[in-house]
Amino acid sequence: MVENTSDNTPISLKERLFIIIFEADTPAGKAFDVGLLIAILLSILAVMLESVENINSNFGGVLKTTEWIFTVLFTIEYVLRIFIVEKPRRYVFSFLGLIDLLSIIPTYLSVIFTGGQSLLIIRTIRLLRVFRIFKLARYLGEANVLLIALKRSRPKIIVFLGGVLTLSVIMGTIMYLVEGTEAGFDSIPRSIYWAIVTLTTVGYGDIVPITIVGQFIATTIMIMGYGIIAVPTGIVSVELAQAQKKKFSTVACHSCSREGHDENATFCKFCGVRLHQKEENS
Repeated sequence: MVENTSDNTPISLKERLFIIIFEADTPAGKAFDVGLLIAILLSILAVMLESVENINSNFGGVLKTTEWIFTVLFTIEYVLRIFIVEKPRRYVFSFLGLIDLLSIIPTYLSVIFTGGQSLLIIRTIRLLRVFRIFKLARYLGEANVLLIALKRSRPKIIVFLGGVLTLSVIMGTIMYLVEGTEAGFDSIPRSIYWAIVTLTTVGYGDIVPITIVGQFIATTIMIMGYGIIAVPTGIVSVELAQAQKKKFSTVACHSCSREGHDENATFCKFCGVRLHQKEENS
């Protein structure tokens, strides 16, 4: 069990609970997260089995009892997470905080609304906590690299999608004028739908140009589609290459519970609180 920090400062019960629940650098923390993921998987399995009529008719009572046991355990865990962080509001409104809350609400709602338990499948999102179980810098680092690359790519991709949408509107309007209602291009919105389907190389085939000019335009759009598909990939690839140069720490902030700090960070980049130094096992 963790007794002291690296500077021999005694660790309080609240800090120990934080290390166990939010961290996975200690045996106790890893065991907690492994147990949590097993409970989530079993809970999801119970919900799935309950949807099978034959199984539900024979074991419905057992499955419901099992689900209530898991819900009570997850509720206790959720309350503990709120209790041990210094700024509970930050955790409650964080992504995983909202997922933790949404994963327990359906069971209580099922008392009032029939079928509410089906929403418990949202617990699959909680499996994201697997990053804390295998809390090696490589796993957490790769997750943060991808997140940073997507954030940096967002403005360029938005501009790119705007250009694609503009092109689709233009091509759809042209096809409406060229083909007309006889070929199924009975309105500009429907023609734009055809242009988007063709440009993305999906090709449902529910609307087909029948004139030579229309077929030529369709061929041009198809060829353009192959080039357009590669653009977002190139944008994200460049940003990934840039983001991979950064290294990340595996330490979680005890105030807001956020991760993804730089390797040599002293303060949380999200809330500004000083980060705990890496603890040592006694």
